[in-house]
Amino acid sequence: MEMKDCRFYEAQYPEPEEFVVVKVRQIADMGAYVQLEEYGNIEGMVLLSELSRRRIRSVQKLIRVGKKEVVVVLRVDKDKGYIDLSKRRVTPEEAAKCEEKYQKSKAVHSIMKHVAKKVNVDLEELYKSFGWPLYKKYGHAYDAFKLSLSDPGAVFDEFNLPADVLEDLVFNIKRRLTPQPVKIRADVEVSCYGYQGVDAIKKALKAGEDCSTEEVPIKVKLIAPPMYVLTTNSLNKTAGTEVMEKAISVIEETIKSEEGGEFVVKMRPKAVSEHEEKELADLIARVERENAEVSGDEYDSNADD
Repeated sequence: MEMKDCRFYEAQYPEPEEFVVVKVRQIADMGAYVQLEEYGNIEGMVLLSELSRRRIRSVQKLIRVGKKEVVVVLRVDKDKGYIDLSKRRVTPEEAAKCEEKYQKSKAVHSIMKHVAKKVNVDLEELYKSFGWPLYKKYGHAYDAFKLSLSDPGAVFDEFNLPADVLEDLVFNIKRRLTPQPVKIRADVEVSCYGYQGVDAIKKALKAGEDCSTEEVPIKVKLIAPPMYVLTTNSLNKTAGTEVMEKAISVIEETIKSEEGGEFVVKMRPKAVSEHEEKELADLIARVERENAEVSGDEYDSNADD
């Protein structure tokens, strides 16, 4: 079945002062023609005077064909289908908020579109049956979908959906919206040239590991003295980063309380990509090969397991 364009929301047109994400289709003398994906790709226009608060020297530097922009609706003529938009009246804060809503709506639309195609039903009819009602009830269908991860019945039972629709819907929501762990890493240098030496380093690193929580377990591994890496996997990036920052502070405080203790943060906690993790693993493997004999100041949390 051919999948025609369908708006994300029940309203056919946006309201004045509403923020929307548009895709630039064409640049003309008067301004830019754009498509409103959230409203079934209907056309709108951003007039030249509404592109920027500054003097426009080059339209191409402000807006490009194919690029997505956050704009605010100025006027809507539903009879003629005219939608006037402005880019210059959007603040960075408003743009960020609109982008967040758009990404949530796009995720919902992707799931709805997949289900409609799989069970061979009209996408708009699917929205009418439960998609748009969820927007009304929960503020956003995305929030309803997230809630259904733990209790599908509480969200969907009232709609009496056909078994095949419900099964594919629940499957796709779980596959696409189940949170994935984020790998967070920090690199530090820990050394101690005082009497306690190695024991002081082990004590400091152990104190850092002890900052672990059930949701944010921290592991410390030696790269090459005095460099150590702290890692964790967390479903909550913000919480994971906060716990890692606390661990770093504890390590610094502990090692500096010892005579000759020194501490340097080489990389603050941040989410890392698979590529970065592979680079780290390759580095550790190379160092291990080069240092077959373990030095006296090594600390590896796995050694005590």
